[in-house]
Amino acid sequence: MIETPEIVQSQRLTAAVVHIACPREKMQSEVRPAINEILAALAAEGQRPAGPMFMHHLTMSRSNFDVEVGFPVSAPLRASGRVKPGELPAARVARTIYRGPYEGLFSAWDAFGKRLAADKLVDPSVLSPITTLWERYLVGPETSSDPSQWRTELNLPLGK
Repeated sequence: MIETPEIVQSQRLTAAVVHIACPREKMQSEVRPAINEILAALAAEGQRPAGPMFMHHLTMSRSNFDVEVGFPVSAPLRASGRVKPGELPAARVARTIYRGPYEGLFSAWDAFGKRLAADKLVDPSVLSPITTLWERYLVGPETSSDPSQWRTELNLPLGK
């Protein structure tokens, strides 16, 4: 399910993002249009994504999503409709790779938190409450039709 967690320094990534705030049950129907808008805005400026798509969870809630869906870019992007310039921050993070379908991400995050606590990789106070995190979709349905081959990088910022 998840690989051995590690503590790493992530690099700041300049990005093109769409902010989505919606009830959890509407998230799937909101993501595809956001992806299409970002890709169209990049194409209009002669750009392509400079890395895998990500979802940056800005606040944590069991019932609602407050996220930025985005792609890293090699040059800053002009705002266009819902597409805005954004970034993934440079941060000290706990990181793991989850292998499997997107429906398993919630369980993967749970397993990740438990593993961090059990392995004493981070101070338990960091794990509660978690205020932000992000996922980068390294391998997905655009690459393989077999969900067991999909890989999602999970990043939990640890602060200073």
